[in-house]
Amino acid sequence: MEPARSFRDLKVYQAAREAARLVFDYSKGFPHEERYSLTDQIRRSSPAVKAMIAEAWARRRYKAAFVNKIDEALGEAYETQSWLDDTVDGAYLSKDQFNELDRRYDGIGGMLSRMIDRADDFCKHSPGTDYRSITREEGEFGITDH
Repeated sequence: MEPARSFRDLKVYQAAREAARLVFDYSKGFPHEERYSLTDQIRRSSPAVKAMIAEAWARRRYKAAFVNKIDEALGEAYETQSWLDDTVDGAYLSKDQFNELDRRYDGIGGMLSRMIDRADDFCKHSPGTDYRSITREEGEFGITDH
């Protein structure tokens, strides 16, 4: 398996992105009176999972910062599951829709927990690394065209 070169290559990011898209799609059917409470909250917490993963990727230079951001992503995933409970209580989602999303966020939570446990595998270098002395590998550029 080829190592991830971008946060977009991470399976957990891809899973969180798809789950957030489903949350957004399903929330379109929520009642209008939930617009500024449940709908707004779940639409904020679900994409925050993928955003925190992206931010953690950028901070993997420092293990503690990486772990902190992955832990925040885990918190957002669990928060989303809490809001999903409210969707069932209010009968805004079918049981099948709830189960699908809840299963996805369980899986995302498991992947994030494993990332925390294996943070050394994701972080670039040891904490004492002098980054000024690291040479770039062939094909590695400081600026990209995208």
